[in-house]
Amino acid sequence: MKIVIVGGVAGGASAAARLRRLDENAEIIMFERGEYISYANCGLPYYIGGAIEDRNALLVQTPQAMRDMFNIDVRVLSEVRSIDRQNKTVVVADLVSGREYREGYDKLILSPGAAPIRPPVPGIEMDNIYTLRTVPDTDAIKEAVDWGKPARAVVVGGGFIGLEMAENLHQRGIEVTIVEAADQVMAPIDYEMACMVHSHIRSKGLKLYLKDGVKTFHQEGNGVNVELQSGRRIGADMVILAIGVKPDVFLAAGAGLEIGQRRGIKVNPYLQTSDPDIYAVGDAIEVKDFVNGEDTVIPLAGPANRQGRIAANNIYGAGEEYRGTQGTSVVKVFDLTVAATGNSEKLLKRMEIDYVKSYTESNSHAGYYPGAFPMNIKLLFAPDGKVLGAQIVGYEGVDKRIDVLASAIRFGGTVYDLEELELAYAPPYSSAKDPVNMAGYVASNQLKGDMVTIFWDQVDSLDRERVLLLDVRAPEEADTGSIAGSLNIPLNELRERIHEVPRDKEIIVYCKMGLRAYIAYRTLVQMGYKNVRNLSGGYRLYAAVKEANKAVQDDKALIG
Repeated sequence: MKIVIVGGVAGGASAAARLRRLDENAEIIMFERGEYISYANCGLPYYIGGAIEDRNALLVQTPQAMRDMFNIDVRVLSEVRSIDRQNKTVVVADLVSGREYREGYDKLILSPGAAPIRPPVPGIEMDNIYTLRTVPDTDAIKEAVDWGKPARAVVVGGGFIGLEMAENLHQRGIEVTIVEAADQVMAPIDYEMACMVHSHIRSKGLKLYLKDGVKTFHQEGNGVNVELQSGRRIGADMVILAIGVKPDVFLAAGAGLEIGQRRGIKVNPYLQTSDPDIYAVGDAIEVKDFVNGEDTVIPLAGPANRQGRIAANNIYGAGEEYRGTQGTSVVKVFDLTVAATGNSEKLLKRMEIDYVKSYTESNSHAGYYPGAFPMNIKLLFAPDGKVLGAQIVGYEGVDKRIDVLASAIRFGGTVYDLEELELAYAPPYSSAKDPVNMAGYVASNQLKGDMVTIFWDQVDSLDRERVLLLDVRAPEEADTGSIAGSLNIPLNELRERIHEVPRDKEIIVYCKMGLRAYIAYRTLVQMGYKNVRNLSGGYRLYAAVKEANKAVQDDKALIG
């Protein structure tokens, strides 16, 4: 059998290696229009920032190593220009010699990846405006930073690459401004969770402008003047475009293969395109959202690797299905870690899927062991308890917990299962009640009716004539900030001061993060109070959103 693979990196290289393990006699040809067939995309910003010093460490597999280890005919600097499906050939351009030729195939795997989005903004073609997707992109940016010594940089886009580039440029001593057209960074998480990230970014000395897209780029000496839709102008020596990527469907569309509604290559569960002899994998394809079942595009390395393996298996008759992508992701934002899996609340709303949510804050490990840090977990689950999504913002141990929650989603787990998980515990690593267990306890309490909750976005619209906000934190905590109009009765004094809590009003009880408020809630309910709710996520989450909103308003006020 002769198998041609178009494109390397995660999907194509994974498919090639798996094919050889399945058939020693197959003729396998991989075409790559660049010089590099397999490299660590996710490591590129850290090479620019200096955390990764050796450029060669980014190269996961070289063409020569691929040939030697797997006996694969690797042809770099070779661009596949078109596909002749009827004659089962591809037209290839040798980018060194300029020669074009045809290569036949029995089976074809498309792994063309995705391309950075470059919107038609005036001035966007200037030399010192960069995108980061490939090793040559990285080399160009690294050279500009090393030799050009830029003092100011603007990063357009607050996604994974944008935040990682912002951090790494800042580490190089560059003054960095992040511009994001949406009202938050990191689209996979919900607004209130992103607010914690906003505050953290600003605390590091970076400027962050939200809900303000780029209108135009102007030449300014050797630099760039970035004009935003608001009229604000930002001077920069370099600009990084990190707006996102779009599937590269040029070859597929030209060959008449079906393109999906999300503008990715349409594939069936076996990763076959509309032509059964052509498979497609990686960032170029549409996949099923594992939680809601709808078609989507999720460009992640892990799923691309699995797809490459599955496509190879299916070429040899395995009949293996790709069951969907749930979007499990994690990103480092300075010393903060942000992670997500499954569906966000905004996506569940858009899909009109019934859900319940909870917020918990737990330490990364036992509080009595030095170095414990808080982590905030948002859990999204169906009314029957099935876990639909999770988001975590914290420091240590975030990656471990998001992986547990991702596994729960993948295997159809419920919040009741989270309660029962037996997870590794020693004081330096966790608590006897792991943060995942705690998220399960709180969520199950809500579903069982042991606790009724209210959320951060409902507080300011409460009728204060009919509602009492009860702050059960210690007085010194309340003095540092509280919700306006609250009554402060520390939890330990609640029973003896119960007469101060009116019975003819709804009681909204809150503390720093929710645990003390839950205890107070149970106390009040058992003492005959009929209308009580606990502020999920506590004052800390509420205050984080208020602080982030104020920062945005202050930025707008400066413009006038």
